[in-house]
Amino acid sequence: MKTFTQLRATILAAGLLAASASLFSQEESDFQIAPAADIVSSYVWRGAYQTGPSFQPSISASWKGLSLTAWGSTDFSTADNGSIAKEFDFTLGYSTGGLSIGVTDYWWAGEGSKYGNYSANHFFEGTIGYHFGESFPLGITWNTMLGMDGDKDESGDQLYSTYVEAGYDFSVSGVDLTASVGVAPWTGIYHRAGTDGFALSTIALKASKSIKITDSFSLPVFAQTIIAPNQDNVFLVFGITIE
Repeated sequence: MKTFTQLRATILAAGLLAASASLFSQEESDFQIAPAADIVSSYVWRGAYQTGPSFQPSISASWKGLSLTAWGSTDFSTADNGSIAKEFDFTLGYSTGGLSIGVTDYWWAGEGSKYGNYSANHFFEGTIGYHFGESFPLGITWNTMLGMDGDKDESGDQLYSTYVEAGYDFSVSGVDLTASVGVAPWTGIYHRAGTDGFALSTIALKASKSIKITDSFSLPVFAQTIIAPNQDNVFLVFGITIE
């Protein structure tokens, strides 16, 4: 996999601090910082099981459609080899109207693994999406991996692994629902061994609701059922969101 040098990691961190400092100088109405976290019963990504119960914090800084988000995931358990499933992602994005674009740096080597140093084993992905609005609440996103050694086939050819998802939002009896379908248009990292070509990755339904605990506090929770035909698997995930 392509090495991400310590210098580049330092520049990325410095960029986050510089962007935050610049944004602080703008009017408060233009700038937002949003810390949040999810606790999930299992971590499933694009139809593929990642880890068991996990804690997933995030922090996002946004200004006039431009955003910089740090997102992480840490497993509650430890593998037999002593490693911990750990992920740390940076996303730089921009949105205007229903259109959104972004670039994400994924690092999911895991704490304690032989690739556990942050300076190694990064994946980069470009994303473009469009949401049609409240009158027709359909959103479509296209995600493609960009030129890393880890995204190559046995012959060394770049796969440009791609995941495309369409989701439709609606509500029933006060519960917010999202029905979605995700596909991998050609062979890539989303395929299980022995499969290739176009693949139906996910068919999912997510239900979200805020449960009132007291007059001044409500707890957002969600449940998602996921059918993953390409992985020959099914999942039922429960989560709690802290904002």
